[in-house]
Amino acid sequence: MFYILIFILGIAVGSFLNVLIDRLPQEETIMGRSHCDHCKKDLERHDLLPIFSYIYLGGRCRRCKTKLSFYYPLVEFITGAMFVWVFMHLRPVGEIGRTGDIGEALLTIHNQTLTVIALLGIVSCAIVIFFSDFKYQIIPDSIQVTMFSFSFLYLITQGITPNIFLNHVLAAFITMLPILVLFLITKGKGMGFGDVKLAFTMGFLLGIKGGLASVYIGFITGAAIGIILIIFRIRKLRSKIAFGPFLIIGLLTAFFFNYKVDQIMRSFYPF
Repeated sequence: MFYILIFILGIAVGSFLNVLIDRLPQEETIMGRSHCDHCKKDLERHDLLPIFSYIYLGGRCRRCKTKLSFYYPLVEFITGAMFVWVFMHLRPVGEIGRTGDIGEALLTIHNQTLTVIALLGIVSCAIVIFFSDFKYQIIPDSIQVTMFSFSFLYLITQGITPNIFLNHVLAAFITMLPILVLFLITKGKGMGFGDVKLAFTMGFLLGIKGGLASVYIGFITGAAIGIILIIFRIRKLRSKIAFGPFLIIGLLTAFFFNYKVDQIMRSFYPF
């Protein structure tokens, strides 16, 4: 029941993320009622239920009957699933305070609450960046700043010290460097500056090894998908493909599976 409630919370947040995904890249205000992209009519309240409204309406606008994008329920479902994933990987509340120290237990609960906020924020920003870049090939600066802020909050909850902070800043620049070099060499045609800024945040959050691993995973995943698209003639050799989504895949993989990623990397590169 708990995870069902978390999933419902997630799909509700996912509905708001859809607004950010469509409006931020086009520099539109995120305030105001949601509307049909075709007829521009405001949606009724009962048309705004995440996933369920899409299914009930048969994936079409109630008024103009235009087919709605499948991205909307997909984003909502992914957000709900990711929220559940985050809570499944947190320290169980029942384990808190087993030492009998009430003060320690309260501090742990407080830190865990901030950790939850930070993780859900990072995941939400990652989803917005993934779909914004995929649909519009734009990563809005506002969501970049927000993701960096949640990353900083997460590091604070993990007990960051001034020395560790400086190490993470250094990791951010090192992780950003390969993307920056590609950006400069291709003059922005092969890699956007939004990818450079995203790599900076990835390195800041994950550290040097995690940051470079996430970029590596992004390159491998992007190359594999690109080859598949070319083979099946979905894309041409010179077609531009957004790289942000692959960086996000690398980020989430390195973050949630850091131990396994580290083991795999060591098996290929013994350092």
